[in-house]
Amino acid sequence: MARLKDKYKNDVIKSLMDKFQYKNIMEVPKLEKIVLNMGLGDAKDNRKALDAAVKELEIIAGQKPVVTRAKKSVANFKVREGMPVGAKVTLRGERMYEFLDRLISVALPRVRDFRGINPNSFDGRGNYSLGIKEQLIFPEINYDDVEKVRGMDIIFVTTAKTDEEARELLKLMGMPFSK
Repeated sequence: MARLKDKYKNDVIKSLMDKFQYKNIMEVPKLEKIVLNMGLGDAKDNRKALDAAVKELEIIAGQKPVVTRAKKSVANFKVREGMPVGAKVTLRGERMYEFLDRLISVALPRVRDFRGINPNSFDGRGNYSLGIKEQLIFPEINYDDVEKVRGMDIIFVTTAKTDEEARELLKLMGMPFSK
């Protein structure tokens, strides 16, 4: 886990400074936080599903998630304001680097027919989002304990000003982008 942070401090900073001609080391983009978000459409009907999803997210992230609630009432979805609709957790510091290391080296290679992640999922401001279809790719999740396969969004927030800088930062940190 500290391996990735040390790699960032040494190799990644030097490579980024050379490629983008930064004059100051503080200009070099860095990974600020990783947000894991799990939307739960069935949570409005089934409280047990919400508890199971929160427990699984806690096992994956290593820290307790926050239950997200609906901001508005939407009659078509049978959702009222304040109802639980998902769970999210924000990782920073050591936990963030440890999660990133596990994601790159263990979880992503377990995806069926994996050929790399989409290099075009940047938002224009240097942040990257990745959708995962099932939580079973994480080895911490016991297959027998899962009652429903759920997907999640993983958002990488960087201090990069452009998508090109962020793509290079994540590539140097080991993110397996497809060609």
